[in-house]
Amino acid sequence: MLRLLWHRISYKTVLGALFFMVLQVIGTLYLPNITANIVNNGIAKSNVDYIIFAGIKMTIIAVLVMAAAYFNVWFAAQASQKLGRDLRNDIYQKVLYLDNDEFDKIGTSSLITRTTNDVMQIQNVTIMFLRMMIMAPIMMVGASLMAYQKDPRLTKIFVVVLPLLLLVMAITLYFADPLFKAMQKKTDRLNLIFREGLTGVRVIRAFRQDNWEQERFVKANKDYTNNAQKVFSIMALMSPITTLIMSGTNIAITWIGAKYIAAQQMPVGNLLAFMTYANQILISCMMLTMIFVVIPRAQASSTRIQEILQLQNTIVDAGQKSLNANVAAQLSFENVYFSYQSAQQPTLQNINFTAQAGQTVGIIGSTGAGKTTLVNLINRFYDADSGKILVNGQDVCQVKLSTLNEQVALTQQKAFLFKGTIRENLLYGNPKANDAMLWHALKVAQAAEFVQADHGLETVVEQGGNNFSGGQKQRLAIARTLVKQAAIYIFDDSFSALDFKTDALLRQALKNDPQMKNKICVIVGQRISTIASADVIVVLDQGQMVGCGTHEQLKANNSTYQEIINSQIKGDK
Repeated sequence: MLRLLWHRISYKTVLGALFFMVLQVIGTLYLPNITANIVNNGIAKSNVDYIIFAGIKMTIIAVLVMAAAYFNVWFAAQASQKLGRDLRNDIYQKVLYLDNDEFDKIGTSSLITRTTNDVMQIQNVTIMFLRMMIMAPIMMVGASLMAYQKDPRLTKIFVVVLPLLLLVMAITLYFADPLFKAMQKKTDRLNLIFREGLTGVRVIRAFRQDNWEQERFVKANKDYTNNAQKVFSIMALMSPITTLIMSGTNIAITWIGAKYIAAQQMPVGNLLAFMTYANQILISCMMLTMIFVVIPRAQASSTRIQEILQLQNTIVDAGQKSLNANVAAQLSFENVYFSYQSAQQPTLQNINFTAQAGQTVGIIGSTGAGKTTLVNLINRFYDADSGKILVNGQDVCQVKLSTLNEQVALTQQKAFLFKGTIRENLLYGNPKANDAMLWHALKVAQAAEFVQADHGLETVVEQGGNNFSGGQKQRLAIARTLVKQAAIYIFDDSFSALDFKTDALLRQALKNDPQMKNKICVIVGQRISTIASADVIVVLDQGQMVGCGTHEQLKANNSTYQEIINSQIKGDK
């Protein structure tokens, strides 16, 4: 955990918190001494002037202690909140650049938990460290010395009390520690089920699985609750046990001290001060107990955060070359093989095809044939196991990722829009685009009509674009891709929600658009009509390229392509 905090915590705020904490401890330890002097030198001797003088002195010190406590809390809060801010920033930055494989290992729900709940645990232990973890031992040592100064004989009581208190702490930690660690994993599970229920609520209702989902959530919630009840029940036992020990200690001090006072071996004020110091010692022990309970949970959270920050991307940006945007676009696959991690057989095998500037590449195949995997290799969402993928004549693995991403524009299968306006979503593709460029992209994507009918570019987009239909979201996503000035445009089954007329109009607009004349379009489709006009059609079957050519060539000679045609149009076309 210290390694996680070392470069992120603000040392100025930490030093500020420690400085005022030391002042608070000194003042707190000095106050019982003043009380003892008031009783011994003022009340016992009926010296009113001394009582007034000591009272004013005590008031001033008490105010200073309060001020020191306030600034200690302020600096500690500053340090912990800034630490939490930096941790969340680092996690988010890391997640943005995670490979798909690494992202899938952690999971969305766990990432959310680690960014929120786990960071909160680190923040809590940080502020406790600056408030209590350092204060408690200093207070314990200081109070012990002050108590010894008041009466060395009474300090023998702590020889019995402190080991007993430490034993209670050890037993508590032994049972509570594994339960606290389990709570984080159970929180992950709870978040996973809750998130699935929210995002899949329509599917749940459509299949009338409300009761089953409710039972699943109740089971996970009950599991978390039972774990929390166990651990907090154990922690709840600490309070009455320590209170009993503290009460027994006060009784013993009062009983023994009263005998010393009766024998005139100890002033009354010293006994009052000793009891105060004894309470400070025991309270310090309790503070340490609370801290040692929180630390294991924070340590578990720290480990989970470190897992994210230490993830090593399999996609290494080791390229030194920059793509030449001035040359004609070119895309080539040469003997490409690819397998997902832990897969028993390759997902793609022996993929070979070439596309030149101005050409459209159509990719078709059955579900699970590897179409999306193939296009994901172009912009290095994954790296091929063997073979080469060339963009503008250069191996993508030898090109800077930033340069590669500038030259490849992608519309994914699932159209996703960000909360904001249509203008903001389109500018995501090219922040420098003007209104004319935005409207041109909307027109090509067949989205200009419904955008104009609303509030134009200022039309509000709800989270995920939920205020638009599936076809509208796809067209807006396509427009966002077209706004980007790239060499290769990839449309990964992004016409699937469009009707046949809109599909045809969009493809015709792409073909006639002057800006696309020197570009390469890669269209992944399920329908023959979507890719029939492509210059190069790649047919995939179970990860293998079983055909490559034009529509007429494949229709005449490729059995897999013929089967797809027959299954869709029930005859020749």
